[in-house]
Amino acid sequence: MNGWLTVGLLVISNIFMTFAWYGQLKLQQMKVITSNTPLIVVILMSWGIALLEYCFMVPANKYGFHENGGAFSLMQLKVIQEVISLVIFTVFTIVFFRGEALHWNHFLAFCLLILAVYFVFMDT
Repeated sequence: MNGWLTVGLLVISNIFMTFAWYGQLKLQQMKVITSNTPLIVVILMSWGIALLEYCFMVPANKYGFHENGGAFSLMQLKVIQEVISLVIFTVFTIVFFRGEALHWNHFLAFCLLILAVYFVFMDT
């Protein structure tokens, strides 16, 4: 499977996961749900979104894994997923939670993640 398709599926997957995990906080800010909304309702809403996340994450990992004809090792898949997750989360935070600021330590962490990608793809 093409490596770019795997990455694309991981991006879509992480968009759904970010909304599943943090979307309820924005819905609360927008007064769509309240702090009195039963936790089970919030969990079930998140699970519904997370189901969509799994519909993209599982194929990305299955077809992206080199033993299934994909382009990536298991460690490479995980590091790619983590970097995508943090990029998606950062964009989500900037767009939907305008009060959250990025600081120098966040940028340093992103640089270290880029180094992690470099090292995980290094030939040993």
